Amino acid sequence: MTGQGSGHATQDGISVAAEVRTVNSRYFKLALRASDGYSSIEPRVDEVVRRFVRRGTVQLDIRIDREPCAEDFRLNETALASYQEQLTSVAERLNLDSHVSLEALLALPGVVDERVTRTVDTDADWPVIKAALTQALEALSKMRGGEGEAMAADMAENCTVIAGELESVAERAPLVVEGYRTRLTERLNKLLGEYDIRTEPSDVIREVGLFGERSDISEEIVRLRSHLEQFDAVMKLDESSGRKLEFLTQEMFRETNTIGSKANDAEIARHVIEIKAAIEKIREMIQNVE
Repeated sequence: MTGQGSGHATQDGISVAAEVRTVNSRYFKLALRASDGYSSIEPRVDEVVRRFVRRGTVQLDIRIDREPCAEDFRLNETALASYQEQLTSVAERLNLDSHVSLEALLALPGVVDERVTRTVDTDADWPVIKAALTQALEALSKMRGGEGEAMAADMAENCTVIAGELESVAERAPLVVEGYRTRLTERLNKLLGEYDIRTEPSDVIREVGLFGERSDISEEIVRLRSHLEQFDAVMKLDESSGRKLEFLTQEMFRETNTIGSKANDAEIARHVIEIKAAIEKIREMIQNVE
Protein backbone atom coordinates (compact mmCIF):
# COMPACT_ATOMS: atom_id res chain seq x y z
CA MET A 1 0.00 0.00 0.00
CA THR A 2 1.36 3.40 -0.90
CA GLY A 3 2.00 6.02 1.75
CA GLN A 4 4.39 8.62 3.12
CA GLY A 5 5.51 9.78 6.55
CA SER A 6 8.20 11.92 8.13
CA GLY A 7 9.64 12.37 11.60
CA HIS A 8 12.16 14.59 13.41
CA ALA A 9 14.02 14.23 16.69
CA THR A 10 16.81 16.20 18.42
CA GLN A 11 18.98 15.22 21.34
CA ASP A 12 22.46 16.08 22.66
CA GLY A 13 23.36 18.23 19.66
CA ILE A 14 22.16 15.65 17.12
CA SER A 15 19.25 16.36 14.77
CA VAL A 16 17.67 13.46 12.88
CA ALA A 17 15.17 13.74 10.03
CA ALA A 18 13.51 10.56 8.72
CA GLU A 19 11.29 10.31 5.65
CA VAL A 20 9.65 7.06 4.58
CA ARG A 21 7.69 6.17 1.44
CA THR A 22 6.08 2.89 0.48
CA VAL A 23 5.04 1.56 -2.91
CA ASN A 24 3.17 -1.59 -3.83
CA SER A 25 5.10 -4.84 -3.98
CA ARG A 26 4.29 -8.47 -3.33
CA TYR A 27 7.20 -8.88 -0.91
CA PHE A 28 8.99 -6.73 1.66
CA LYS A 29 12.02 -4.76 0.52
CA LEU A 30 13.82 -1.98 2.37
CA ALA A 31 15.91 0.64 0.55
CA LEU A 32 17.78 2.71 3.16
CA ARG A 33 19.79 5.85 2.54
CA ALA A 34 21.52 7.24 5.63
CA SER A 35 24.14 9.88 6.35
CA ASP A 36 27.81 8.96 6.01
CA GLY A 37 29.04 6.68 8.77
CA TYR A 38 25.62 5.26 9.63
CA SER A 39 25.24 2.38 7.17
CA SER A 40 25.69 -0.10 10.06
CA ILE A 41 22.29 0.84 11.52
CA GLU A 42 20.40 -0.93 8.69
CA PRO A 43 19.68 -4.17 10.65
CA ARG A 44 18.19 -2.11 13.50
CA VAL A 45 16.19 0.01 11.08
CA ASP A 46 14.91 -3.11 9.30
CA GLU A 47 13.66 -4.54 12.59
CA VAL A 48 11.74 -1.35 13.45
CA VAL A 49 10.26 -0.94 9.95
CA ARG A 50 8.96 -4.54 9.90
CA ARG A 51 6.83 -3.76 12.96
CA PHE A 52 4.84 -1.33 10.80
CA VAL A 53 5.22 -2.70 7.24
CA ARG A 54 5.11 -6.33 6.14
CA ARG A 55 4.67 -6.07 2.37
CA GLY A 56 5.81 -3.47 -0.14
CA THR A 57 8.94 -1.59 -1.09
CA VAL A 58 10.02 0.84 1.63
CA GLN A 59 12.18 3.81 0.63
CA LEU A 60 13.71 5.37 3.73
CA ASP A 61 15.94 8.44 4.03
CA ILE A 62 17.61 9.19 7.38
CA ARG A 63 19.65 12.37 7.69
CA ILE A 64 21.75 12.90 10.82
CA ASP A 65 23.16 16.39 11.46
CA ARG A 66 25.43 17.43 14.32
CA GLU A 67 25.83 20.90 15.76
CA PRO A 68 29.35 22.19 14.92
CA CYS A 69 31.91 22.52 17.69
CA ALA A 70 35.45 23.86 17.99
CA GLU A 71 36.98 20.47 17.25
CA ASP A 72 35.33 20.46 13.82
CA PHE A 73 37.62 23.20 12.48
CA ARG A 74 41.40 23.11 12.03
CA LEU A 75 43.76 25.84 10.83
CA ASN A 76 46.29 24.62 8.27
CA GLU A 77 49.35 26.55 9.39
CA THR A 78 51.51 25.18 6.59
CA ALA A 79 49.12 26.46 3.91
CA LEU A 80 48.76 29.81 5.72
CA ALA A 81 52.55 30.32 5.94
CA SER A 82 52.97 29.35 2.28
CA TYR A 83 50.37 31.88 1.15
CA GLN A 84 51.97 34.58 3.29
CA GLU A 85 55.46 33.92 1.95
CA GLN A 86 54.29 33.87 -1.67
CA LEU A 87 52.29 37.08 -1.30
CA THR A 88 55.22 38.85 0.36
CA SER A 89 57.58 37.71 -2.39
CA VAL A 90 55.25 38.88 -5.15
CA ALA A 91 54.69 42.22 -3.40
CA GLU A 92 58.44 42.85 -3.16
CA ARG A 93 59.05 42.03 -6.83
CA LEU A 94 56.20 44.20 -8.03
CA ASN A 95 56.75 46.93 -5.44
CA LEU A 96 53.26 46.46 -3.97
CA ASP A 97 51.86 46.79 -0.51
CA SER A 98 52.76 43.53 1.24
CA HIS A 99 50.15 43.92 3.95
CA VAL A 100 47.44 41.30 3.67
CA SER A 101 44.71 40.99 6.26
CA LEU A 102 44.25 37.80 8.19
CA GLU A 103 40.63 37.68 7.05
CA ALA A 104 41.75 37.57 3.41
CA LEU A 105 44.25 34.82 4.17
CA LEU A 106 41.66 32.69 5.98
CA ALA A 107 39.39 32.86 2.92
CA LEU A 108 42.00 31.20 0.71
CA PRO A 109 41.50 27.52 -0.21
CA GLY A 110 42.99 25.01 2.19
CA VAL A 111 43.72 27.41 5.03
CA VAL A 112 40.78 26.26 7.15
CA ASP A 113 39.90 22.57 7.19
CA GLU A 114 36.24 21.92 8.00
CA ARG A 115 35.78 18.34 9.01
CA VAL A 116 34.02 16.41 11.70
CA THR A 117 36.73 14.86 13.78
CA ARG A 118 34.41 13.12 16.21
CA THR A 119 33.95 9.41 15.61
CA VAL A 120 30.38 8.34 14.86
CA ASP A 121 28.93 6.34 17.76
CA THR A 122 25.87 4.57 16.35
CA ASP A 123 25.00 2.99 19.72
CA ALA A 124 24.84 6.39 21.42
CA ASP A 125 22.96 7.98 18.50
CA TRP A 126 20.49 5.15 17.96
CA PRO A 127 17.83 6.30 20.49
CA VAL A 128 17.32 9.65 18.74
CA ILE A 129 17.43 7.96 15.31
CA LYS A 130 14.84 5.43 16.45
CA ALA A 131 12.59 8.21 17.77
CA ALA A 132 12.57 10.02 14.42
CA LEU A 133 12.12 6.75 12.52
CA THR A 134 9.20 5.65 14.72
CA GLN A 135 7.51 9.01 14.29
CA ALA A 136 7.79 8.73 10.51
CA LEU A 137 6.44 5.17 10.52
CA GLU A 138 3.50 6.14 12.73
CA ALA A 139 2.61 8.93 10.29
CA LEU A 140 2.90 6.42 7.45
CA SER A 141 0.62 3.96 9.24
CA LYS A 142 -1.99 6.64 9.83
CA MET A 143 -2.03 7.56 6.15
CA ARG A 144 -2.14 3.94 5.05
CA GLY A 145 -4.89 3.23 7.59
CA GLY A 146 -7.18 5.79 5.97
CA GLU A 147 -6.49 4.32 2.55
CA GLY A 148 -7.06 0.82 3.93
CA GLU A 149 -10.51 1.73 5.27
CA ALA A 150 -11.53 3.03 1.84
CA MET A 151 -10.20 -0.13 0.18
CA ALA A 152 -12.02 -2.36 2.68
CA ALA A 153 -15.31 -0.61 1.90
CA ASP A 154 -14.71 -1.00 -1.83
CA MET A 155 -13.86 -4.70 -1.50
CA ALA A 156 -16.93 -5.30 0.68
CA GLU A 157 -19.08 -3.66 -1.98
CA ASN A 158 -17.62 -5.93 -4.66
CA CYS A 159 -18.24 -8.97 -2.47
CA THR A 160 -21.87 -7.89 -2.20
CA VAL A 161 -22.03 -7.75 -6.00
CA ILE A 162 -20.56 -11.24 -6.23
CA ALA A 163 -23.03 -12.61 -3.67
CA GLY A 164 -25.98 -11.10 -5.55
CA GLU A 165 -24.88 -12.50 -8.89
CA LEU A 166 -24.21 -15.88 -7.29
CA GLU A 167 -27.76 -16.03 -5.93
CA SER A 168 -29.05 -15.40 -9.44
CA VAL A 169 -26.89 -18.28 -10.67
CA ALA A 170 -28.23 -20.56 -7.92
CA GLU A 171 -31.82 -19.69 -8.87
CA ARG A 172 -31.16 -20.31 -12.54
CA ALA A 173 -29.22 -23.58 -12.17
CA PRO A 174 -32.22 -25.95 -11.62
CA LEU A 175 -33.95 -24.53 -14.68
CA VAL A 176 -31.01 -25.37 -16.95
CA VAL A 177 -31.59 -29.15 -16.79
CA GLU A 178 -35.34 -28.79 -17.25
CA GLY A 179 -34.76 -26.51 -20.22
CA TYR A 180 -32.40 -29.05 -21.72
CA ARG A 181 -35.00 -31.80 -21.25
CA THR A 182 -37.64 -29.76 -23.08
CA ARG A 183 -35.34 -28.83 -25.96
CA LEU A 184 -34.07 -32.39 -26.33
CA THR A 185 -37.58 -33.88 -26.40
CA GLU A 186 -38.81 -31.35 -28.95
CA ARG A 187 -35.85 -31.91 -31.24
CA LEU A 188 -36.10 -35.68 -31.05
CA ASN A 189 -39.84 -35.69 -31.70
CA LYS A 190 -39.42 -33.39 -34.65
CA LEU A 191 -36.53 -35.35 -36.14
CA LEU A 192 -37.88 -38.84 -35.53
CA GLY A 193 -41.45 -37.89 -36.49
CA GLU A 194 -40.32 -37.47 -40.07
CA TYR A 195 -39.38 -41.14 -40.15
CA ASP A 196 -42.25 -42.39 -38.02
CA ILE A 197 -39.88 -43.50 -35.24
CA ARG A 198 -40.66 -43.17 -31.53
CA THR A 199 -38.10 -42.70 -28.77
CA GLU A 200 -38.37 -44.32 -25.38
CA PRO A 201 -38.80 -41.99 -22.38
CA SER A 202 -36.01 -43.87 -20.62
CA ASP A 203 -33.56 -42.80 -23.32
CA VAL A 204 -34.45 -39.16 -22.81
CA ILE A 205 -34.22 -39.51 -19.04
CA ARG A 206 -30.77 -41.12 -19.32
CA GLU A 207 -29.48 -38.38 -21.61
CA VAL A 208 -30.92 -35.64 -19.41
CA GLY A 209 -29.35 -37.31 -16.37
CA LEU A 210 -25.94 -37.30 -17.99
CA PHE A 211 -26.33 -33.65 -18.92
CA GLY A 212 -27.46 -32.80 -15.39
CA GLU A 213 -24.42 -34.55 -13.93
CA ARG A 214 -22.01 -32.73 -16.24
CA SER A 215 -23.58 -29.33 -15.63
CA ASP A 216 -24.15 -29.65 -11.89
CA ILE A 217 -22.63 -26.56 -10.24
CA SER A 218 -24.13 -26.95 -6.76
CA GLU A 219 -20.76 -27.75 -5.14
CA GLU A 220 -19.08 -24.77 -6.79
CA ILE A 221 -21.88 -22.47 -5.59
CA VAL A 222 -21.49 -23.74 -2.02
CA ARG A 223 -17.70 -23.28 -2.10
CA LEU A 224 -17.93 -19.79 -3.57
CA ARG A 225 -20.38 -18.78 -0.84
CA SER A 226 -17.98 -20.19 1.74
CA HIS A 227 -15.09 -18.21 0.25
CA LEU A 228 -17.13 -15.01 0.46
CA GLU A 229 -17.88 -15.68 4.13
CA GLN A 230 -14.21 -16.36 4.85
CA PHE A 231 -13.18 -13.25 2.94
CA ASP A 232 -15.49 -11.12 5.09
CA ALA A 233 -14.16 -12.73 8.29
CA VAL A 234 -10.52 -12.21 7.33
CA MET A 235 -11.11 -8.53 6.49
CA LYS A 236 -12.37 -8.01 10.04
CA LEU A 237 -9.18 -9.38 11.61
CA ASP A 238 -6.83 -6.94 13.36
CA GLU A 239 -3.71 -8.67 12.03
CA SER A 240 -2.29 -8.20 8.55
CA SER A 241 -4.05 -10.63 6.21
CA GLY A 242 -3.13 -9.71 2.63
CA ARG A 243 -1.86 -13.17 1.75
CA LYS A 244 -5.00 -14.86 3.07
CA LEU A 245 -7.19 -12.50 1.07
CA GLU A 246 -5.07 -13.09 -2.01
CA PHE A 247 -5.48 -16.87 -1.66
CA LEU A 248 -9.26 -16.58 -1.18
CA THR A 249 -9.50 -14.34 -4.24
CA GLN A 250 -7.70 -16.94 -6.33
CA GLU A 251 -10.08 -19.63 -5.08
CA MET A 252 -13.14 -17.50 -5.84
CA PHE A 253 -11.91 -16.94 -9.38
CA ARG A 254 -11.27 -20.67 -9.82
CA GLU A 255 -14.78 -21.63 -8.66
CA THR A 256 -16.31 -18.97 -10.90
CA ASN A 257 -14.43 -20.31 -13.91
CA THR A 258 -15.72 -23.81 -13.17
CA ILE A 259 -19.29 -22.56 -12.88
CA GLY A 260 -19.00 -20.84 -16.25
CA SER A 261 -17.55 -23.86 -18.00
CA LYS A 262 -19.97 -26.42 -16.51
CA ALA A 263 -23.27 -24.55 -16.54
CA ASN A 264 -23.56 -24.38 -20.34
CA ASP A 265 -26.18 -21.64 -20.11
CA ALA A 266 -26.17 -18.15 -21.63
CA GLU A 267 -27.92 -16.48 -18.71
CA ILE A 268 -25.56 -18.00 -16.14
CA ALA A 269 -22.65 -16.96 -18.35
CA ARG A 270 -23.76 -13.32 -18.07
CA HIS A 271 -23.77 -13.57 -14.28
CA VAL A 272 -20.35 -15.24 -14.35
CA ILE A 273 -18.94 -12.30 -16.33
CA GLU A 274 -20.19 -9.87 -13.66
CA ILE A 275 -18.70 -12.02 -10.90
CA LYS A 276 -15.33 -12.16 -12.65
CA ALA A 277 -15.31 -8.39 -13.12
CA ALA A 278 -15.91 -7.87 -9.39
CA ILE A 279 -13.24 -10.43 -8.44
CA GLU A 280 -10.74 -8.72 -10.74
CA LYS A 281 -11.35 -5.41 -8.96
CA ILE A 282 -10.74 -7.12 -5.64
CA ARG A 283 -7.60 -8.79 -6.97
CA GLU A 284 -6.12 -5.42 -7.99
CA MET A 285 -6.75 -3.96 -4.55
CA ILE A 286 -5.40 -7.04 -2.76
CA GLN A 287 -1.95 -6.28 -4.18
CA ASN A 288 -1.90 -3.22 -1.89
CA VAL A 289 -2.89 -5.07 1.27
CA GLU A 290 -0.28 -6.37 3.71
